[in-house]
Amino acid sequence: MNIPDPIQLTQDLIRFNTINPPGNEDELCDYLTQLLKSAHFEFMNVDFAPRRRSIVARIPGAKGKANICFTGHVDVVPLGDRQWDHDPFGGEIHDGKLYGRGSSDMKSGIAAFVVAAMRTAEQSKNGNGVSLIITAGEETGCEGAFYIAAQKQVIDFISHVGCFIVAEPTANEPIIGHKGAYWLRAKAEGITAHGSMPERGDNAFYKLAKGALLMESFQFDTPPHDLMGQGTMNVGTAKAGLNINSVPDAAEMTLDIRTVPGQSHKHIYGCLCKVLGPNIKLETIMDVEGIYTSPDDPWIKTVYAQCQAINGIEATPKSISYFTDASALKGLIGDPPTVILGPGQPEMAHQTNEFCYTEKITQSTALFERLIIDWQQH
Repeated sequence: MNIPDPIQLTQDLIRFNTINPPGNEDELCDYLTQLLKSAHFEFMNVDFAPRRRSIVARIPGAKGKANICFTGHVDVVPLGDRQWDHDPFGGEIHDGKLYGRGSSDMKSGIAAFVVAAMRTAEQSKNGNGVSLIITAGEETGCEGAFYIAAQKQVIDFISHVGCFIVAEPTANEPIIGHKGAYWLRAKAEGITAHGSMPERGDNAFYKLAKGALLMESFQFDTPPHDLMGQGTMNVGTAKAGLNINSVPDAAEMTLDIRTVPGQSHKHIYGCLCKVLGPNIKLETIMDVEGIYTSPDDPWIKTVYAQCQAINGIEATPKSISYFTDASALKGLIGDPPTVILGPGQPEMAHQTNEFCYTEKITQSTALFERLIIDWQQH
């Protein structure tokens, strides 16, 4: 078994172009599969479309108890229009910063937990076991994770999970929750007519515009979350009409609702239908629940202690507004205590000249090793 250096592995992963769309995550996943096979991991390929490969890997424990599980996604966002100062697929290191698309979000996190899992493979084999869920298609709505969640044989392969680490970029600070995303399309219909005779038509845009103004003052009727506060809503897009001299017979807008744990998406849907009235119909685009684990959970306390030992900074309860693959997976793998924790810089996600500090990758790998070994022992 040849265990790579986690910084070198991050560089290797960055050199695979996995911009989504189109993704093309299969070659990178095959590379990781060969690496994990050398450490005697069992694995399954899970393809939700041609060249859209996710993998799950495991070392079953000897004790028949719940394993420690890591997850991360290998797709990355497009580069944008601005010129990069460093090759986005070069994995170059300058002044302690490793540059490249996905360096922070989140190939460094995957490299850290893969190396940590390989280094501790023997302890996992003789302990409670370890599992890895490496997904495609996260950046466009957790497609790979939702596909995995729908495959019973894959969930059975992962087996029961006792604790869950999502290696998204947090600069190695533990995050215990994130909001959910409930995206809706609101549509209104009317009757077209010539723009010079609008009385002969029924303007769909007027109906939609009235609804949009109601959204500006919409208030959730559920109490705020202790850590995350209240949910939010934003009207993101609106469109109507085909030309200036016709009455539009169709109009639509999109609603971006970010919910906190405890808010029911079904309840929100009912409230919106009541407020918008019968002239506007709602369609679901995305339905992703938020996650939260209490800081009083015994395992979270262990994570806090290990993070403090590595970072030298006392951990405090924190949450994030964006969602992760945990929303799709957590409930189906045993609903374990979950932490978002990875070496990437959160402010560098999706940025031009994205980078990750090499020191953070080394720290994260050591932190993940400690958490794996602690789980096997306890």
